[in-house]
Amino acid sequence: MDAAVATSLLWIAAAAVLAPLIAGALPRRLVPEVVLLLVAGLVIGPYVLDLAQVDSEIGMLRELGLGLLFLLAGYEIDPQEVTGRGGRRALLTWLVCFGLALGVVAALGAAGLVHSGIAVAIALTSTALGTLLPILADRGLVETRLGRTVLNHGAIGELLPVIAMAILLGARGAVASLIVLMLFAAVAVLVAVLPLRILREGSQLLRFVRRTSETTAQTPIRLVMLLLVGLIALAAVFDLDVILGAFAAGFILRRAVPGGNRQLESKLDGLAYGFLIPVFFITSGMAIDVQAVASAPLVLLAFFGMLVLVRGVPVFVASRFDRAPDGTRFDTSEQVQIALYSTTGLPLIVAVTGVAVAAGHMSNASASILVAAGAFTVLLLPMLAGVLPRRSDDPVAV
Repeated sequence: MDAAVATSLLWIAAAAVLAPLIAGALPRRLVPEVVLLLVAGLVIGPYVLDLAQVDSEIGMLRELGLGLLFLLAGYEIDPQEVTGRGGRRALLTWLVCFGLALGVVAALGAAGLVHSGIAVAIALTSTALGTLLPILADRGLVETRLGRTVLNHGAIGELLPVIAMAILLGARGAVASLIVLMLFAAVAVLVAVLPLRILREGSQLLRFVRRTSETTAQTPIRLVMLLLVGLIALAAVFDLDVILGAFAAGFILRRAVPGGNRQLESKLDGLAYGFLIPVFFITSGMAIDVQAVASAPLVLLAFFGMLVLVRGVPVFVASRFDRAPDGTRFDTSEQVQIALYSTTGLPLIVAVTGVAVAAGHMSNASASILVAAGAFTVLLLPMLAGVLPRRSDDPVAV
């Protein structure tokens, strides 16, 4: 490791430590840590103090952080919830959001105000499930009906934009990309079957994994990392985004551990949130062009407004039709909360704009403004949702 890489990594590690300290010092933790990580990256990055750079070594850490973020998001998705009534409603809502987004960007594109319309439309329909999970957990909402509704919209709002990215932003064209995506899915299904066969109850390998889970071998974590890296490599072979491989790894891990495993989850959280995921957000902040954002405040506000309009309004309307088993509906305040949480979108905005910039479909300035708008959703919307009242008797839907 040369001196430049070591220096950059030192500043990134320092930013990763400072962000939670500052977040914890703020009243009611109103500013999410992920926003502070982005701001820290912006400050130490090339557009402000120029203390750190993203080279190939740090870029690899960034990709692993992105992969773990989406693996954990995929792992948290309950297949029964997604395929149930709430999931179907969330799916229909996303399709409405995407249609609305296409209409908005088409109108703006005709006026010459927006380029790379497909990438912008996908970004406008995303929900940051991985970012929302710790916020919902801290507020005791995960096991409530309101929380499960947010998770349904979040699951669909992460999965379908990833698929849309693979099909619509691929270099092969939509039809060829769809065929490749189906081939990838077929291979991923085969990979999903293998752990259940190999690690069946009573097998010697399963006994070995359990016996070494608390030793220096840490075999379960190594197996998860093999699954993650293997599916990322598979996605790379199919020329798909790493997010798709990571998401598939999360689904497969949930299938292998359907009831969850607190010990495994704790270790994964330590590895992911302790270092690699902060690296992803800090380096994402380093890519934000401050001058481009500052020179176009109205464009930033416009993108923020589009996120609320395209994603928030349809979710608000859809939540009105959600009923508890006893027939109770969400009140207006709870509908607003669900809409605010579901409009919170950052990691996928970073991913979509990154793909568009790499393909030459979007300028770094436009990407910076979109990412900044996504950061504002994380900063403002959960904070606003947190101060709104909700009913204490909020049963989990079945």
